[in-house]
Amino acid sequence: MNNRIHYTKCPVCSGTSLSPVLEATDNTVSKEKFPVWQCADCTLRFTQDVPTADTIGPYYKSEEYISHTNTSKGLINRLYHVVRGITLRNKRKLIESETPSGRGRLLDVGSGTGAFAGEMKKAGWNTTGLEPDPEARKVALTNHGITLEDMDRFHKLEPGFNAITLWHVLEHVHELHPYIARLRELLAADGRIFIAVPNYTSLDARKYEGAWAAYDVPRHLYHFSPASIRALMQANGLVVKKYKPMWFDSFYISLLSSKIKSGSTSWLGAVSTGIRSNMKALSDTQKCSSVIYIISRS
Repeated sequence: MNNRIHYTKCPVCSGTSLSPVLEATDNTVSKEKFPVWQCADCTLRFTQDVPTADTIGPYYKSEEYISHTNTSKGLINRLYHVVRGITLRNKRKLIESETPSGRGRLLDVGSGTGAFAGEMKKAGWNTTGLEPDPEARKVALTNHGITLEDMDRFHKLEPGFNAITLWHVLEHVHELHPYIARLRELLAADGRIFIAVPNYTSLDARKYEGAWAAYDVPRHLYHFSPASIRALMQANGLVVKKYKPMWFDSFYISLLSSKIKSGSTSWLGAVSTGIRSNMKALSDTQKCSSVIYIISRS
């Protein structure tokens, strides 16, 4: 298993009290099963025995991997594209309200097909988008008129970004601490980092367990709780200032999860789960299906 990573220490806090909590299946590409373990100290969950950074590429080769394509096959994907227009505007408004500068330099890491980076560029931000997939970069230029750069640029960029965004990206990063440390280096003194990740402490995650679509093994290397995000940021001289909910994610993930669990989409059951999950998050944002963490230097 030289091309697999078996963790003996927690990737976030280096704790050694690790234990398996569930098993999830790669329903997108390989149909392989992967164990998910949890750290008793910081509560991070992580996919055990994941492919290394240089061997994980084939697990992304699927038209169903929607962040890197514009596929509209199937009703769920069509709904995703309808909702995306709303969420793009909401993200832009959030960043402009939470970034002290209002506008300025923005770095979007893991831009996919460039919808968000294009939105911010049109709104007047000096936008830099990074995306490792060359096909996704082509789509971004064609559909959104924005030239995305390869991830090789990550370590060559000039610091001073007023806002840095990672929309469902951090869970894919093999080297967590060096990555977060680099983000801090790139951030302006009064800048903000916006990190959105799935939240396994949500009601929908608890309901679907190993069939919860946001586990998305092995592409999702880590499965964060709010506590584990705080621990990761603190270890790198950063602090979580605010938590913002992503209300649509509970419905989208529940629809995908219901199909994984039963073989067909239970629209009524999934929508009901999404509503109950969001109701729980109304009183505690940290229980939302996906959370946006607004982060600054500590």
